[in-house]
Amino acid sequence: MKGSLDTEFKLKLKYMILEECDREEISASELADDVELFSDQSELEFDSVDGLQISMLLQRHFNLRLVDPKEFRRIVTTINNLADHLQPE
Repeated sequence: MKGSLDTEFKLKLKYMILEECDREEISASELADDVELFSDQSELEFDSVDGLQISMLLQRHFNLRLVDPKEFRRIVTTINNLADHLQPE
């Protein structure tokens, strides 16, 4: 199943990201799947340190290594986009 259609997978992904970046005051179930994760409009207020933490999380749990910042910004835009990249089918 394509990642953006897999509600359970996306919830797990949101929970992992929020925990990794110490944003536990934000509920994973209330975080929109299409919110821009590194946007000023996002309630997450992620910065470059959070980006590094997310990158390390993806490498640890999904064996996805994103060393190029442009590639990271292309893939880790929204939960839907990230889920599709991690689970394309």
